Amino acid sequence: MKKITIQDFIEQTGAELVIGNKNEILENFKKDTREIEKGDVYVGIKGENTDGSIFFEQALKNGAKVCILNNIEIPQGTIQKYKDRTIVKTNDTIESLQKIAEYKRKLYNIPVVGITGSVGKTSTKDLIASVMSKKFKNLKTNGNYNNHIGVPLTILRLEDHTSAVIEMGMNHLGEISKVTKIAKPTMSVITNVGTAHIGNLGSRENILKAKMEILEGMEEGNAIIINNDNDMLHDWYLKNRKDKNIITYGIENESNIMAKNIVSLENASEFDVEIRGTNYHARVNVRR
Repeated sequence: MKKITIQDFIEQTGAELVIGNKNEILENFKKDTREIEKGDVYVGIKGENTDGSIFFEQALKNGAKVCILNNIEIPQGTIQKYKDRTIVKTNDTIESLQKIAEYKRKLYNIPVVGITGSVGKTSTKDLIASVMSKKFKNLKTNGNYNNHIGVPLTILRLEDHTSAVIEMGMNHLGEISKVTKIAKPTMSVITNVGTAHIGNLGSRENILKAKMEILEGMEEGNAIIINNDNDMLHDWYLKNRKDKNIITYGIENESNIMAKNIVSLENASEFDVEIRGTNYHARVNVRR
């Protein structure tokens, strides 16, 4: 298990120690004071309407052992009252959260699967995580924690895990670029390129470009798995198959992995699939 400390946080982010122990271990990061339990780390996130840092006293009352705050004024009386806790201040808590998550990810030499796509990200994440958990102690994205705040918080949950499945969402160009450099996937999956967020991005071509940013966090030669039946991804595959390690799956277009004889049941789907010359019969349970 790889531990990070306040000292690590200060070195990676340039934060200022207001009070506390530099050797304090950072674990169980939370951004909502209502979720704080004894021993947690509270991160004050600045949103559009308010700065979560101003609620740090509530976090301390609820048992937070560490508060990571934006540069706000902290009353001397509060410092004295909670002198057994640790408080650090930084210029930007979101940026600092991303930096310490990137640092922690570097401590783990484990397989990490990154997943993105216009639709189907969460169900694909859950299916892959279920399979990986058969061999590894697997960490996966919880809920909708798939953005520039959620991905770092997910990475910071790494303990004695031996693999991870990380979902990555986006609304604009550049967003997946940021989170993939934190998660550093060793393999990535793109489910499809649709029209979600086309109002922000202007075209499906730009949506494809945004999804392909996931490659920026990967080492050259690592595999990317794509839905070869999606028109945009199929065209991208035809243009890039000679230069990149691309694994295709599909039902219609000839692919590396193809499902055939698909039968839809009430609570499951069954199908035949050929992978590397070996035939399998698969059953995927479906929750309704």
